[in-house]
Amino acid sequence: MMLTITPSGQACGARVTGVDLTRPLDDAIVAEIRAAWLDHHILAFPGQKLSDDDLERFTRYFGGFGEDPFIKPIPGRDHVIAVKRRADETSPLFAENWHSDWSFQARPPAGTCLFGITIPPVGGNTEFANQHAALDAMPDSLRKRIEGKQAIHSARGGYAPSGMYGANDPKGPRGRSMDIRSGEAAMATQLHPFIRKHPETGREGLFGCAGYIIGIDGMVDKEALPLLYELLQWQGREEFRYSHAWEPDMLIMWDNRSLLHRATGGYDGHDRLLHRTTIAAWDG
Repeated sequence: MMLTITPSGQACGARVTGVDLTRPLDDAIVAEIRAAWLDHHILAFPGQKLSDDDLERFTRYFGGFGEDPFIKPIPGRDHVIAVKRRADETSPLFAENWHSDWSFQARPPAGTCLFGITIPPVGGNTEFANQHAALDAMPDSLRKRIEGKQAIHSARGGYAPSGMYGANDPKGPRGRSMDIRSGEAAMATQLHPFIRKHPETGREGLFGCAGYIIGIDGMVDKEALPLLYELLQWQGREEFRYSHAWEPDMLIMWDNRSLLHRATGGYDGHDRLLHRTTIAAWDG
């Protein structure tokens, strides 16, 4: 196999061809993919007709499976969840705010794999924001306000019974089609530093944002919330972004330690289905 890696020309991202992910990969190819992943933070593999077995095998090359709380896996699988939306669905868009997957966990996943099965002809891009670039360009005045501070992460805004996907989230024939299971466990909190080194590259970056961050350790909300809002506006600036346009049979993998991401709409009247796995935190 001969990999061809074509950078997106945006703040992150690259397209990878010359590899068949329906077949087992040797150690040299896996190492080459990992190096490109760490360099570009998100990789897109077009033209891959993957089964769920293929998706799980690919995920395992880069670590164990991360824990996916609050979303029930598809039947017959423990680690594959369906990210889907029916053509007639009227519930609010899933995951439309900037976030890093499951940052509220003590050991958040290193990465996420997402495979496009049913892709609408319009809309539905996934946007990413490079948090190494965001930190590199951050004004000293803002950096000094978060340096050494810990963010309070929690899933409560989304997955608690009172959250966005909780008891009041519309279900049923025209409600949400994803199998989301809210619960009191979402009320838990976890501290992570705003600025941290990537565990594989050592490069500093920002981690997490207001999607799951509910406060700042040691600060009252009156002071913390305006700072979190200011930080969010900085993290998602246009110059740090990559907008990913989906194709059927395309796999993408991204680094949750380096990026924020969010879903976009624009495909009302069309079904959309993707299968997702998460890559467990890296232990070296």
